[in-house]
This record gives sequence, C-alpha cells and structure tokens, in this order.
Amino acid sequence: MGLAIMSKASNVVILGAQWGDEGKGKVVDLFSEHFDVVARYQGGHNAGHTVHIGDRKFVLKLIPSGILRGKKAVIGNGLVVDPAALLDEIRMLEAAGLQVEGNLFISNRAQVLLPSHRLMEKLGEARPGRVSIGTTSRGIGPCYEDKIARRGMRIGDLLDREVFEPLFDTLVAEHRAAARALGVDDGLDPASIRAEYEKLAERIRPMVCDTARLLHDAIAAGQSVMFEGAQGTMLDIDHGTYPFVTSSSASAGGACTGTGVPPTRINSVIGVSKAYITRVGGGPFPTEALDSWGGQIRNRGNEFGSVTGRPRRCGWFDVPLMRYAAMINGFDSLVVTKLDVLDEMEKIPVCVAYRSGGQDVTDMPATVKGMAALEPVYECLPGWQSSTFGISSYNELPPHARDYLDFLEKQSGVEVGCISTGPERNQTIVKPNSHFARLFT
Repeated sequence: MGLAIMSKASNVVILGAQWGDEGKGKVVDLFSEHFDVVARYQGGHNAGHTVHIGDRKFVLKLIPSGILRGKKAVIGNGLVVDPAALLDEIRMLEAAGLQVEGNLFISNRAQVLLPSHRLMEKLGEARPGRVSIGTTSRGIGPCYEDKIARRGMRIGDLLDREVFEPLFDTLVAEHRAAARALGVDDGLDPASIRAEYEKLAERIRPMVCDTARLLHDAIAAGQSVMFEGAQGTMLDIDHGTYPFVTSSSASAGGACTGTGVPPTRINSVIGVSKAYITRVGGGPFPTEALDSWGGQIRNRGNEFGSVTGRPRRCGWFDVPLMRYAAMINGFDSLVVTKLDVLDEMEKIPVCVAYRSGGQDVTDMPATVKGMAALEPVYECLPGWQSSTFGISSYNELPPHARDYLDFLEKQSGVEVGCISTGPERNQTIVKPNSHFARLFT
C-alpha cells in the first residue's frame, strides 16, 4: 500500500468504538510499521489482540502488537500486569524468532496482579445477589479495586524485596480472609507464590523503567507514538454500559492517564468498528440479533474470543452508539473491519435511532434499565451478495458495499477512512482523499 507517516510528530490513539473485539490488533499491527513507539495504556491479560502474518497467528494479551514490527513496545502505568502471563507471552514471541528484550518496556507504576486477585474475582461473581458481569475471571477487576483503594502493589514494589514481601503478605492475607469469611477454602500457598514472584521479578527487571519519561523523551526527540487501546469505548468504566464494563478507562482519555503523556501531545484519534457489532458477556445490547442471523454472523465472522474462546453476541451496526463513541473520543476517522462477513446478505439492517416509550432518545441512557428500554429503529440497505474478501482498492468494492459504507459515514458523522476486508495485512483499503489517507500517506 505504500503507507507512510506524513509527520514524525504524529501521535495517534487507536481504540475500539464498540464493545471490543473490533479487530484493533490487525489495525495497530498494520500501521505501527510507521511509528517509532507503540504504547498500551489500560487493561490486563483479559483482552487479546489477534494478528495474522502469513500462516502464523499471534494472540497478544499484554504486549503491544507493534512488537511484531520490531518497534519499541510500552506497557503503560494504566495496566495491571500478571508477571507469569507476561513471561508466557514473551516466551511465545521469542520462540517465533522475535526480539523482545530491548524492545519491550514495562512501567514501574503498573499494578501487579496476583493469583489471589483471581480468587477474589471468582468470589465476587458467585456472591448471592450480585449481578454477574460475565468477566474472564483473570483477576483484573479486583486488581484495579486494590489500586483505587490504595492498597495495591506496583511493578516498582515488586522489584524491591524489602517493600514487596510485607506488602505481598498483607495483601494476600486480606484476600484469604475475605475467602474464609465466605466459607471458601482458597487453596493458596502464600510462601510458594511469594518465592515464585520474586523469581518473576528478576526476569522482568531489565525491561522495567519510567515509561512516562521514555515516552516524553521520544516525543521531544520527534519520534511518533501510537497509543493502543484494549477492549472498546462501551466497556469504559465511566462511559460504558455500567456495570457491564471493564475496570479501566478504555476510551481515548485513558491514553493520557494510562501513559503519563498529556492530551496536548495527541494529534489524532482513530476508532475501529466492525461492519456490524458484537459484545461478550452480560449487559445491554440494543441491536443484538437473537434470530438465526446472529448465528450466521457469528459463524461467518468466527466470533469467538481470542483469549477465552467464548462465543460473542452478534447484532447490527448501531449508529446512535457510534455517535456516542465519537462524541466521547473525538474520532477523526473510522476503520471498519470484517466487511466481508456481510457479503452473502440480501438485506442489511442498520439501527439509525432509538425510541423508548414512544419517544425519540437523543442521549445514551446512563443506566441498564434505560438501555434495556431502548427500541432500535432500523433502515434496511441492499446487500451486495458478492465477495469483498481481500479487496485492497476502494473502487473495486461492489457498488452496494460502497453505498453501505457511505451510509454509515453520513449517519454517524464520522468518516470511514479505512476498511479491512480480511485478516492479512494486505487485505486493507485506505479510502482516497480521507483524513485517514492524509494522515497515513
């Protein structure tokens, strides 16, 4: 495609515009070639980015996918890090012949996730009267809880044995006491876990630094930074479908708080959206297709979690949701992925508005009850019923496929600047004369 960054001063946030799983891994991998640094700013190893390179498939859970391009990869302070999971990922990349040490940098301010955090999440999900969120049970939420309660442990603490041991003992003792109070035998051996984490600390020590300083110095030197979001806007702890959300700031604002880079250094925000919409776990989903169409989309799109394998709930493109995500994030352009999944459809519904109790709804409801009361208003567009798989030129798309993309653009108020037509790097279209094209060509 001959893509190149126009200005080395361009610092861009790329994040999901829906409930996650939009295909950000491929997008970040594809365009990270032209950045100097790729920084992840929130989440943990509950969020996976899947990247296909030839016949090889990489599922990255913590490490930014820019590592596949040999770029500096930063795990920011906004993440919670399970050192064991991180080292498993490092071994996987090294076994594939990729250079990790010297390219991976871990914030000394990121939080440490312990096995007892997983215990706490299972206890919370199973507690009587608690609404099940449908988490991955990897301990992400409880680790963020400890962070906000100011009793958590940072990577910098992990590396200092005098600080780590009493902090570890106190934190694990609190977790175990909570389990005993609920009559649960936790089965943990604190002494062996502590010894294991002391060994893990030495393995990651060479990669740990003040990543905020690293990013500031890189930007000051004229280098470009891509900020990689995990999950999606509607899972943001503040702006998503609370409480069916993640425990971190998945929207564009999280790029600043999760890395220590100020908003004045961000030049552009790019959203990633499927040509339809999916979500995993519980929570409101106004345009969910509960009929056979939902199953067809799931099978054609292989809509199963890259980390958990869980089947995703599938539905139709939601314009009001996209307008909301664009408002929260300030999207300059949108990447639409998995267009080819809709290739066989004769008609394609698109939600263009919400109604509740016979009244038009202009703002996204703040409560689950308000979301559940929404009635989507659909317009049906003609399908193209021909293959778009692998097409790399906008003009080669079937006319009805172009009409569909134009409709999404006009209805949402966000340009569609890039389209993905398959998992490979070259199965991508950059729309001519778009903001996206001006940014990346």
